[in-house]
Amino acid sequence: MNSGETPPFGEGSGRPQPGEAPLVGRREALKSFSQATDAAVTRGFQFLTIVGEPGAGKTRLLAELTALTTGLGFTALSGRAAEFEQIMPFSGLVDALDDHLEARRDDLCERLGTAQARRLAAVFPALAAKMPDADDGADQDENADLSGMVRYRLYRALRQLIDELAHPGGLALILDDVHWADDSSVEFLDHLVRHPPRGRVLLAVAYRPAQAGPRLSALVMGAGARGRQVTVGPLTRAEAEELLGPGVNRTRGHALYEASGGNPLYLEALARMNRLDVGELPPTVRAALQVELGDLSPRSLLVAQAAAVTADEFEPALAAVAAQVSEGAALEALNELGARDIVRPAAAGRFRFRHPLVRQAAYESSAPGWRLAAHARLAGHLATLGAPATVQAHHFERAGSFGDRRAIATLVEAARRVAPQAPVTAAHWFRKALDLMPDEPATLEDRLELLMELSRAQSVSGRLTEGRDTARELLRLLPPDDHARRARAARICALMERQLDRPHEARALLLDELRRMPDPRAAIAVPLRMRLVAESMMRGEFRAAQAVLDLMPDSGDDWQPDLAAAVAALRPMPAYAAGRIPDALRHADAADRLISSALDEHLAEWLDAVAWLCWAETNMGRYPVALRHFERAAAVARSSGQTYILTNLLAGKAKTLLHMGRLPEALATIDESVEGARMLESGQQLVFALTQLCLAAAWTGDHDAGLRAGEEAVQAGVGAGEAWGDMARQARGVALVTAGRLEEGAEAIVDACSKFADSRLDRGTLVSSIELLAHAEAALGRPAGASAWADRAAALAHPDLPAFSGLIPLARAHALRAGEPAAAAALADEAASMLSAHERRVDAGRALLLAGLAYGNAGERNLARERLQEAATVFEACGARGLRAQVMREQRRNGVRVATAVQGTPGAAPYGLSPRELQIATLVVEGLTNQQIAEQLFLSVRTVETHLSHIFAKLGVGSRVGVATKLNRGS
Repeated sequence: MNSGETPPFGEGSGRPQPGEAPLVGRREALKSFSQATDAAVTRGFQFLTIVGEPGAGKTRLLAELTALTTGLGFTALSGRAAEFEQIMPFSGLVDALDDHLEARRDDLCERLGTAQARRLAAVFPALAAKMPDADDGADQDENADLSGMVRYRLYRALRQLIDELAHPGGLALILDDVHWADDSSVEFLDHLVRHPPRGRVLLAVAYRPAQAGPRLSALVMGAGARGRQVTVGPLTRAEAEELLGPGVNRTRGHALYEASGGNPLYLEALARMNRLDVGELPPTVRAALQVELGDLSPRSLLVAQAAAVTADEFEPALAAVAAQVSEGAALEALNELGARDIVRPAAAGRFRFRHPLVRQAAYESSAPGWRLAAHARLAGHLATLGAPATVQAHHFERAGSFGDRRAIATLVEAARRVAPQAPVTAAHWFRKALDLMPDEPATLEDRLELLMELSRAQSVSGRLTEGRDTARELLRLLPPDDHARRARAARICALMERQLDRPHEARALLLDELRRMPDPRAAIAVPLRMRLVAESMMRGEFRAAQAVLDLMPDSGDDWQPDLAAAVAALRPMPAYAAGRIPDALRHADAADRLISSALDEHLAEWLDAVAWLCWAETNMGRYPVALRHFERAAAVARSSGQTYILTNLLAGKAKTLLHMGRLPEALATIDESVEGARMLESGQQLVFALTQLCLAAAWTGDHDAGLRAGEEAVQAGVGAGEAWGDMARQARGVALVTAGRLEEGAEAIVDACSKFADSRLDRGTLVSSIELLAHAEAALGRPAGASAWADRAAALAHPDLPAFSGLIPLARAHALRAGEPAAAAALADEAASMLSAHERRVDAGRALLLAGLAYGNAGERNLARERLQEAATVFEACGARGLRAQVMREQRRNGVRVATAVQGTPGAAPYGLSPRELQIATLVVEGLTNQQIAEQLFLSVRTVETHLSHIFAKLGVGSRVGVATKLNRGS
């Protein structure tokens, strides 16, 4: 192991430095590196973590990895996060990529496209330097989006950039000291692991396990079969002796090993201090480094301390400002620091410390008062130079004094600048500004404004608890008689309590604030009463919600128009749940008129209420109207930064698209909803999103993804006793049925629907569930059971809800297919016509498929072929690959010649296989057994067997040999 974990800088410099000692030990680590690089070459994206204590040799190993990947033709780019810049967003990625991007800027911008290049320019100075001014509406829309989805789009742009950099030979992106990385960087890594690049990409991150957060530590598990972890432990005694060499006698070597604990950095730091006896050495490397720094001349030590204050990678001129010496004197001191290997040259005339621990030791060796003054000097100098507020903020937060207006203004400007891409950093700087602001009457309005922005940044970044606490602080500062603003603050706070899965606290807060009001029925109390209505509906207590609504007028003389629209938006759902369908439709039409005429800025305040109208419309089968409202509300949520509403709206939009048979759009929408919910860290919103992902994946034919999403939604541990928890369990049941696990799926659906006795689920979901249960019973050879379910479906029919009417003849067709196929075919034709007329295209296709099967059973071969072809056309248009494959099998049985492979998008898996099915089929070709496949992919053997049955069906083969033959012939 070499001295001080020599870090690689930039591309191509990861090899050991000239004169550096050879690597000692670490055979298992190097073996893992070789396996990971081979896998990246043959299978694409691989994720590698290197974990170990400070000084264990992680960076030295990364140098070996850089050399290995470079030798294999990869572009190796290395960077590291820094302790004193850990609040700066994406600093490690910038360190790794920026110089490379500068060299390829024009080519990359052309390949990425203007929109993606602009997003990336917000992160990488190399791209921002030559980015032309925005001149189109799309850029303005992007800048106006204050929601957390901005960074989701940024993450997709970063992933696309990595794919571009991986072409053609592959990319090794190597990040060191990731325990210092900001939250946005870790969030992006999590995104990349769950949405891996397509090309030959090896992502390696090194960090200290004791200082890593849970999300960082869990990344390797999230990578599944693509991930592996290398643990870098202490050297053995024999390896330590090899590292020290023959110049250290056995007695001293033994003492050095005991003092260092086998840590290579500590061992070499102790060994370098030959003027001391081992017994005099302190037990920690910090003390050892302090002694090393103590050997410097006074001027060089001063410049080292100033450089530590300046930045992880610093310019000599700035270090000179911090040290209060001339630039020439600073350069002279840097000569000594370089000769002593305290600092090393970096890119573009800059320097950086040998190791973060060296910088930390230099920083802590200076007096606290001197450090404060040095940060102040740098802050003033950078302000004079006109440096961006984001560069100045690092120093102002450390040097700003209480009441310092310039420091406060700089921190606020920096926070507002980074809020869309890095809300954690924004929240940090908003809080620092508030800490510097005097708590006095003259600053009260400014404090209230900053608290509101702080609360928003915290909630968007997923720190809902902090956001809730900030909202409570806002309530504390507001005067008791400022009922209007207190009502708005209490409503926001209650919303966050709900997102934190604390509905009882939300309700108590609302009731407490209402009691404070002199007139709880006044207009200013309406927002709080609306939240009470929403809380009741979330719990399925629609009678309680209706009771509150009955006491609220439709409008008032002192109401603003937007408030009337918000109240109107709440009225349809309780009426629909109570079975008062005409009232629900009348309320929905009235709300539609008010909301359609309202301005976006008016709707922004009441999106939580508008969301209830959107869901009511889709629950009643009014899909075009629902989609229009969902899309508009989502656009307003983006522009106003209301991510906690946006994820819910996207989930509802996906559900609507799913019913309409627009499955690719539904999957794209729900992907964004899931990402937003994960970033928000709200169990409720994640369950909403995963429920729709489960259904969309199931009907698309990706049964593995559907079941995985359903299991995660059910196991989230939130939503018990509320309708959305039942929705998750019902979706999982649907996924089980579509995957062919009929008994298990039917049982799950019946349980989720509370055995259809006082269920919390909406009428449309219940009718859909019953139709699927009839299908399962018929498929299991139990027509009587299917008939009983069809009767139940008919009992739920309502003439004013025509979107679901077609499911009733479809349920009856299931029951009659075995005994009366001609009658079943006629009913299925009727169902297909009714379902198609109301845009339930997937269900219409299923009805056509059933009609084809029934006509075939009845001996009507030509009609069977016609219906099957119609079903194939519907499923192809919808993107329902699994159902399309089923139709193809039935067409072959009816003598129709069809193409073997399902046509799809370029790069899609062959023969209509899902990505997981293709993965398993490939391993079958390689000769792996089911047990071996299960172990490699972290699946159960039963899941592998289920996938194989689908693979056999889609490929039209009956054995593993057939799979190999088919795939080899196709390739």
